[in-house]
Amino acid sequence: MRSDYLERILTARVYDVAEESPLEVAPALSKRTRNRVLLKREDVQAVFSFKLRGAYNKMAHLTRAQLQHGVVAASAGNHAQGVALAAQRMGCRATIVMPVTTPAIKVQAVEARGATVVLHGDSYDEAYARGMELTRESRTTFVHPYDDPDVIAGQGTIAMEILRQHPEPIHAIFVPVGGGGLISGIAAYVKRLRPEIKVIGVEPTDADAMARSLQAGHRVQLDQVGIFADGVAVKLVGEETFEICRELVDDMVLVDSDAICAAIKDVFEDTRSIQEPAGALSVAGAKAYVEQHRMRDKTLVAIASGANMNFDRLRFVSERAEIGEQREAILAVTIPEKPGSFKKFCSLLGARNITEFNYRFADPREAHVFVGVSVHSRDETHKLVGQLEKHGLKAIDFSDDEMAKLHIRHLVGGHAPKVDNELVFRFEFPERPGALMKFLNSMSHDWNISLFHYRNHGADYGRVLVGMQVPKSEMGDFRSFLEQLGYRYWDENANPGYRLFLG
Repeated sequence: MRSDYLERILTARVYDVAEESPLEVAPALSKRTRNRVLLKREDVQAVFSFKLRGAYNKMAHLTRAQLQHGVVAASAGNHAQGVALAAQRMGCRATIVMPVTTPAIKVQAVEARGATVVLHGDSYDEAYARGMELTRESRTTFVHPYDDPDVIAGQGTIAMEILRQHPEPIHAIFVPVGGGGLISGIAAYVKRLRPEIKVIGVEPTDADAMARSLQAGHRVQLDQVGIFADGVAVKLVGEETFEICRELVDDMVLVDSDAICAAIKDVFEDTRSIQEPAGALSVAGAKAYVEQHRMRDKTLVAIASGANMNFDRLRFVSERAEIGEQREAILAVTIPEKPGSFKKFCSLLGARNITEFNYRFADPREAHVFVGVSVHSRDETHKLVGQLEKHGLKAIDFSDDEMAKLHIRHLVGGHAPKVDNELVFRFEFPERPGALMKFLNSMSHDWNISLFHYRNHGADYGRVLVGMQVPKSEMGDFRSFLEQLGYRYWDENANPGYRLFLG
């Protein structure tokens, strides 16, 4: 690791645009986790994210000639806003390449600061490649979002503030990780001055490039990356950031989208502010780490890194938060189709709050009920399933089944009669104009669509459940269709939810 990061951080020029963000206790979260949780509120910066620190520090080190030629950046949004603000302050032209899937609120914020936005690709990596092309074509300076010493040093000023604001013991600092710039800056500072403090990175389970790289001992490039937490959706971490993290980062934690949604709710309940998914990532990681290590009475710092949330994405967040917090159980319960069965089933649920209830007569002998129930923990869900089965009611826990959570709950309505050769698949495609038509146009016109469910969640990907009647003689063509489509897909023909409610 470069030996001069401490000096770089101490002399970083960030406070022309950034302010020292507060370090606040999260009282409800602290009480629930039985630890003292502090939130470093980078969401209150002028661009609602920490990214302006590194961007401005990098540009403050450019020569007058470099500034006159202008700068180019690639970003899913927050770094873009930081570069746009810095360019505005310095009177410099800025071109920002952003993925097509970037939330509109971030695109509009960048344009409002006078930068030129170029939408390209479905991920940061595709936007980055285009940004490098523009840099070569225009002789501008590329402002990297994470793999640059000046950017890393700018982000490291957050650690300088934390240690000054809280000189008492800190057990661990949890940091969201995308390309690694933020955690590299924080680790470089903390490990020089307070090496006993653990620096722990947090990544989504479907965007875990740093965790895989550290485990392998070299940088690992992901084939695909989930972009629910678009601010950390990176397929390949930086060279410099990887070396720093390999030397200084103590641990990595992975969390899924449901856990991130639950963390967004946690921060809201304590602060009344709404974090974007990447902004709440460290809180989700802190909660998971506490549970894994059964920690009590420790002081934990989580970086609340950004609040650039699209409003329409809140629908998805609110639906999944209770499941992520393990405070809602999604069950399929089979009951006899006879008088008194429904009342017996409801009595077994007791005083629990029912969050969702779907039922339609489908068979003269038995009925299948899709129900959501408020619980306090996953253990309570297991006990409820056991209680139902003890009384002769077969129950399946769908709390972790994506097809059930995304689609079946909206489709319960009985089995379709006389549907031959039906294949049921679940697809994901980037939520962008034309993606749904691309999917439909790729299908053979001879395949009848027997089931279709799509709902716009304002989230990262469009999610579709499709039933298609494909003759057995055309299975080869169907497999070719799946591979050529280029979208992620899951075969759901054996899913018990499909068999119970739809098949």
